[in-house]
Amino acid sequence: MKKIVLIFLALTLTLCAVEPIDIGSRRELFIDGQLIERLGGKAARRLHHPVAREIALKHDAPWEGAGSGYHSVIRDGDRLRLYYRGSKLGVEKGKLKQAGAQVYCYAESRDGITFTKPKLGLHEYNGSKDNNIIWTGVGTHNFAPFRDTRPGCPEDARYKALGGVASQGGLFAFKSADGIHWSLLHEKPVVTKGAFDSQNLAFWDATAGVYRAYFRTFTKGVTTGKVWKPAGFRAIRTATSRDFLKWENYADLTFKDSPVEHLYTNQVGPYFRAPHILIGLPTRYIERGWSPSMRALPQLKLREERAAAHLRYGTALTEGLLMASRDGVHFERWNEAFLRPGPQRPDTWIYGHQFIAWHSVETKSALPGAPNELSFYASEGSWHGQGNAIRRYTLRMDGFVSVRATMKGGELITKLISFKGNNLELNFATSAAGSVRVEIQDAAGKPIPGFALADCPDHFGDTIARQVQWDKSTNVSAHSGKSVRLRFVLKDADLYSLKFSN
Repeated sequence: MKKIVLIFLALTLTLCAVEPIDIGSRRELFIDGQLIERLGGKAARRLHHPVAREIALKHDAPWEGAGSGYHSVIRDGDRLRLYYRGSKLGVEKGKLKQAGAQVYCYAESRDGITFTKPKLGLHEYNGSKDNNIIWTGVGTHNFAPFRDTRPGCPEDARYKALGGVASQGGLFAFKSADGIHWSLLHEKPVVTKGAFDSQNLAFWDATAGVYRAYFRTFTKGVTTGKVWKPAGFRAIRTATSRDFLKWENYADLTFKDSPVEHLYTNQVGPYFRAPHILIGLPTRYIERGWSPSMRALPQLKLREERAAAHLRYGTALTEGLLMASRDGVHFERWNEAFLRPGPQRPDTWIYGHQFIAWHSVETKSALPGAPNELSFYASEGSWHGQGNAIRRYTLRMDGFVSVRATMKGGELITKLISFKGNNLELNFATSAAGSVRVEIQDAAGKPIPGFALADCPDHFGDTIARQVQWDKSTNVSAHSGKSVRLRFVLKDADLYSLKFSN
């Protein structure tokens, strides 16, 4: 009996010694398992998928074409800036043909739905400057601009970018005062350890206080199977910098519970509503070879023409994935596709389809009075014709992953946390008969008087911001800064995010 008591006391002391996760007044998503202690009943995390909308932009100008891609979208005040590579690409007589030089282009939008190509008059193409080309020098294969929010950043370098390929020596650093007129920040490449034949990017991580870069590399080993065998798997490497010129802390990304797969792009960046969470939207590349299903996919004749140039051009497929990280190196990646190729139709289910643009942005809903939503942009229709395009996709705000329970009910208990704020705000959706209820527990797991489950009425609806109401109050400030757990009891409901606020 004495031994049992000692073990119990030791376990109690261990639990009491656990440091709470300080979430302050940050928004927390369930895109990873960072806050989850336990899921019970019929509750589970669920991956959600963007909904296809209209074509946002066609790459049909003479300096663009069917090889255009590697898109980056920047929210800059009331304007969206869109950067992309212009590339004329096609297959002729069994050979892949690049017609003309690659260039980097610019478009913009006020609503995120319709993009226009301004005539900038900066670079000549076929004897005319009547175009939207912003860069024609080194790095035009994969130029990826961002707006630098680092405190003290010089105004002449308010916009920065990395770009370059291995044959050019690596990634070069660029700067711009207005996002349109660009110049080299340094005459030599600043990142040289990598493969770089993808969309390579960098950004200022305000949470960590460093610049982060993400770029293509290859893992060791070879693929198996009867078809194309590269020297290794396409993978992602990262590095950090204090000044954007000297890069260090190189590391290959690792993934929790995910197989080794070809990852073509990375699209990593801070989620603008929760910038301490780095969200990536990489492209999964898979070589499937010829089969009855491959021949049943759209545009067989064009697929056979591409395969004649190289098998993978006709039988490889791509789609968008979702991953998230708190430290920039170790990611939790969903093995299921985030953005599938979707319904079979012309210009889909091909190599180059569903390359998601870097960054999601906030746009208005098409439903009058509905809350704003997230817009994503992804490519379709490559290799043939006068040009490809990007299509817009939408998702509810914070709607990447939810904790969902069926009508039979389920619950979520968080890890020990501390917070700062007066109110608890939730992003959730229920059916008309569903509900969400919340209990605040102390460090020992006991309900706090006034904030027990019995004190919390059913919360129902579909909203991105609802304050939790208990019988006596919405004010939780008495427990701000203390170690607590949250218990959510869900019935036919999705819980997307939470945030303590004032």
